[in-house]
Amino acid sequence: MMRMTRRRRGQDGFTLVELMVVMLIIGVLAAIAIPSYISSLKSAREAVLKEDLHVLRQAIDSYTMDKEKGPQSLDDLVQDGYIKDVPVDPMTHSNSTWVTAMSDTLESVDQSEPGINDVHSGSDEMGTNGQPYSSW
Repeated sequence: MMRMTRRRRGQDGFTLVELMVVMLIIGVLAAIAIPSYISSLKSAREAVLKEDLHVLRQAIDSYTMDKEKGPQSLDDLVQDGYIKDVPVDPMTHSNSTWVTAMSDTLESVDQSEPGINDVHSGSDEMGTNGQPYSSW
């Protein structure tokens, strides 16, 4: 006849070794996942920066062609309806750190007044392509 053995009350649960193995597995998984997560965040911020720069440059060009003068600030683009808001620079997390390039030369024959002709990020960090964000 087979006897059923019962566990004593104090023997339920995990041993210290089992808990340490689980903690080691979690640590290894975190060590693999965290760098990948950080890399994907940086790639996403760079994609947002490229899109924001494209939109701002397009708005500057449209403003310049329509008004026959360059905008004197990015706020001019907002006030005249070319963009809804000045976007937040994804690298500096501020909308006041955009670096604008003013030009003394006129973009077209009809242009009467120079103004902003380009915009860059205010960040001094390097991008994944090896160029600083301020030169994109």
